[in-house]
Amino acid sequence: MPNLRESGLFFLLSLVLATNGPCRGSDLALTGGKIYPSPSEPPIENGIVLVHDGQILAVGPASTIKIPHAATVMNCRGLTVTAGFWNNHVHILTPGLLDARDSSTKQLGDQLEIMFNRWGFTTVFDISSVLDNTLALRDRIESGELRGPRILTVGEPIWTKEPIYVRDFLAKNRISIAPVETPDQAVALVRDHAAKGANGIKLFAGSYQGQGKVVLLPVAVAKAAVEEAHRHGMPVFAHPQNIDGVEVAISSGVDVLAHTVPQSPPWTPDFIARLERAHLALIPTLTLFDFEARKENGSDQEREAWIARMVAELRAYSRAGGEILFGTDIGYIDHYDTTLEFTLMSQAGMSYRDILASLTTSPARKFGHSERTGRIAKGADADLVVLDADPAQDITALARVHYTIRKGTIVYQER
Repeated sequence: MPNLRESGLFFLLSLVLATNGPCRGSDLALTGGKIYPSPSEPPIENGIVLVHDGQILAVGPASTIKIPHAATVMNCRGLTVTAGFWNNHVHILTPGLLDARDSSTKQLGDQLEIMFNRWGFTTVFDISSVLDNTLALRDRIESGELRGPRILTVGEPIWTKEPIYVRDFLAKNRISIAPVETPDQAVALVRDHAAKGANGIKLFAGSYQGQGKVVLLPVAVAKAAVEEAHRHGMPVFAHPQNIDGVEVAISSGVDVLAHTVPQSPPWTPDFIARLERAHLALIPTLTLFDFEARKENGSDQEREAWIARMVAELRAYSRAGGEILFGTDIGYIDHYDTTLEFTLMSQAGMSYRDILASLTTSPARKFGHSERTGRIAKGADADLVVLDADPAQDITALARVHYTIRKGTIVYQER
């Protein structure tokens, strides 16, 4: 059967993807690529991934899989195929997504492409936004109206006082997020979010107020929120800000630190052991700190020294076996390109397998989706990324996305 590039099907596919509606097909065969079924398994050279009705029907060497006559064949020779990526720290707060119920399909689709589809993200965890708006966006994606990732969300966060850097944004967009000051208020918010369809809870364990001042969330409030969230099967993220914020996270039983910690002394083996005993996963968001340093107009030397501290925290925790989840804080920052994040994670000593795990198997396991996503296996959702090159040879290949496929539908193709 002729491959996609060698037939009129390639032109037809390009035409469909140029519109806002998704391209759907019952059977799809990705042939000839180097396939990483998971970060821990050996790659399959000259492999085939066979997709049927949005799920993976088979994966293996080309010599072992028969392609159905009616399948659309994608020639992936010279390309690399992995499971779809997770971004575990995003915000559905960009202007293009803030009116998800009423905005045009084109406006929303354009924003989803530049933020998520373009970079291989088939699942994202939104960890602070306006819950009703994010749910509306999720509904439009899941209905098939929009091409976009699976969205998990925490909705509005829990804070005692909003951080200084979001006040103007909230006021400009008429977004009101009330402070939570008592354990009862925390429990009520968690129950409300769970009933509406949220997937997790976000705590501002430390909320930056400017000039070095950080307001901490009371441990009693944090504990009440965590206990109620866990009763609903919801993970809890914490924005730590400083070392005292990390202590709030540890004491209250939080599941994920949303950042490395700018206001922190070097992480000692004893401190790292405490983080591991608390089963805390870490989202590094290293690009964020480059973004913030540039915004402050500091010298290159100051910026590099600040980032080096965050890289050192990641190095210490990953070397000790701490769980790392990929995340970039996009939606707060508008630097969508993931190249720098992969570069800095590599500088922290993470191998390409470690980084690929942070994008796939680790979040899928952490958030209870490992049966559906995170690896290329029979019966899993056909969430796939096709890369222009092999990340084993160049870690920045993880940012060079040729195709993004969600549940068997091509949602992005390199132009």
